[in-house]
Amino acid sequence: MIRRLFMSRLAQLAAAPFVMAGGSLEGQATHKSLKVLMKSAWGSDDPTKAAFPFLHGLALAEAGHEVQIFLLEEAVGLMRKTLANAVTPVGWPPVGETLDKLAAKHIQIYACGACSRARGVTEADLLNYGAKFGNPTIFVSLVEWADRVITE
Repeated sequence: MIRRLFMSRLAQLAAAPFVMAGGSLEGQATHKSLKVLMKSAWGSDDPTKAAFPFLHGLALAEAGHEVQIFLLEEAVGLMRKTLANAVTPVGWPPVGETLDKLAAKHIQIYACGACSRARGVTEADLLNYGAKFGNPTIFVSLVEWADRVITE
């Protein structure tokens, strides 16, 4: 049920440019700010998939929504500036450019601490983008944070 509600609100967001261009959406609700958690495990082996949580998070933030991002597995490697700048998705700028924009908007990014240690990602790497180490407890709190808006 929560997923269905989220997806219907996401569909409204996707249709917003058409409404602004003179179209209409029946039963369009007033714009309500959402709290969105993006989670990713995609890394440099698939640049386009690796970029999506950052690109989508940026688009959501620019639309006025609150966004937080949680990275695990191979995605934590993207916190290394040299790697982020080298990963270029098809049709989009390098991931590093998008991460710089997210940092400028103060979008909080968490990188799984255990995954980061296993891959040599350091706190200095995280500071490039204002990111922090995360853990399962933080992940649960982020899910609860994002869910509160939908269920209220």
